[in-house]
Amino acid sequence: MNPDESSPNKSHQPPHILLTGATGYVGGRLLRALEKKGHPLRCLARNPEYLRSKAAPGVELFAGDLLDKNTLIPALQGIHTAYYLVHSMGAAGDFEEEDRLAAGNFGAAASEAGVRRIIYLGGLGESGSALSAHLRSRQEVGRILCESGVPVIEFRASIVLGSGSLSFEMIRTLTERLPVMIAPRWVATLAQPIAIEDLIAYLAAGLDLPVEQSRIFEIGGLDQVSYGDIMREYARQRGLRRLILPVPVLTPRLSSLWLALVTPLYARVGRKLIASMLSPSVVRDDAARRAFKIHPLGFREAIARALSNEDQEFAETRWSDARSSGGRPQAWGGTRFGARIVDSRTVTVNASPAAAFKPVRRIGGRTGWYYGNWLWKLRGWLDLFAGGVGLRRGRRDPEWPRPGDAVDFWRVEAFEPDRLLRLAAEMKLPGRAWLEFEVTANGQSSTIRQTAIFDPVGLSGLAYWYALYPLHHFIFAGMLRGIATAATHEQISEREQA
Repeated sequence: MNPDESSPNKSHQPPHILLTGATGYVGGRLLRALEKKGHPLRCLARNPEYLRSKAAPGVELFAGDLLDKNTLIPALQGIHTAYYLVHSMGAAGDFEEEDRLAAGNFGAAASEAGVRRIIYLGGLGESGSALSAHLRSRQEVGRILCESGVPVIEFRASIVLGSGSLSFEMIRTLTERLPVMIAPRWVATLAQPIAIEDLIAYLAAGLDLPVEQSRIFEIGGLDQVSYGDIMREYARQRGLRRLILPVPVLTPRLSSLWLALVTPLYARVGRKLIASMLSPSVVRDDAARRAFKIHPLGFREAIARALSNEDQEFAETRWSDARSSGGRPQAWGGTRFGARIVDSRTVTVNASPAAAFKPVRRIGGRTGWYYGNWLWKLRGWLDLFAGGVGLRRGRRDPEWPRPGDAVDFWRVEAFEPDRLLRLAAEMKLPGRAWLEFEVTANGQSSTIRQTAIFDPVGLSGLAYWYALYPLHHFIFAGMLRGIATAATHEQISEREQA
């Protein structure tokens, strides 16, 4: 790959820092912190377009895939410190093998490019057979990175408390929605939660730590508490009365299905998260306290900070914005599994392109889908039961989407204000699907084109599409009518205000 093709400023000297995982929750927060410090930055992502609206103009964006070493070497040229903030928790297949391959590729490419330091965020927990597969993989990734010969600073953290974090989303939703909670044994397991602000402070401080060999730092907040303690404290700060009833047996699989019904988590991620909670994740080595001038918050202060941010319309970054939260990304022009099936229809409205596009950019979340919302909700419930993401992720911002955002069980793949919105499906399907809206000026009016595309996998994919085609036709036609009606109302409102 030619760096000039993905860099917004060709004249910049090679930056000192490479950040992977910038589309995720922690990476997105770290990106902001490093930008504020004035560090020259380069971000590596499968689809750099998702970062265009999030990164400052001076940040270089490189396209690369950790599973393809050849795409990594150009991005690592001239880099002093590389942040490795990726994992395959949302992967449907063998996530451990994916993590091994990605870490091996990254370590080898970093060594070949002359990188001086790798900073990695791993998982806290005592090594051994009691660890979950997810935590074992996180620690194995750290070992693989060290084998590259590049010094690695590995921070191992437990629960991250912050507005928009996966753990906080789960705690908040469980506590808000359930006056009485049936609590499996993992709710009593000890952890040492860390505030997102403190986690970012540690990651940023790793840049300046003198180090000549790899080191592991266990990091956490002031308190060792259980998930039950955190939920009780959340309830206290929110003025809620909640009763937690422990039960002796509730498997991770059953617990994950329970979480999928009540919280924004879907079963696959919930199962891996719960398995990680079965063993304690507390700090045993205080080396981080001695090496860094960071005074972490207690869990009560961390919850209070998260709640103050949660009161805003949306958090700065959310766990569901990470590409891994919906599995392997889908490319618009990717591999064909069969002939694509296209349902495209248009409507002309007496409105400007801006007014016609307003209902499009607001779609999903609280706004809904303009027609048959109960059918969309039913599809969301079916998706949850199948282990998919369902509708519970909602939207980051009710007005303005950006590439990479989650919109219910879709992902924003492309967005151009007043012209284009393309969503890639992340629900369980026997194939791949997209939903695209395009608005074009047509004299004094505007034309809204709505296109649904399905790329079926084999006979099962074809059977799925044609079995549901009458219903799809019904819903898509109604949705476009609803958008047209809303666009007309927007234009009338604008004229009245003028």
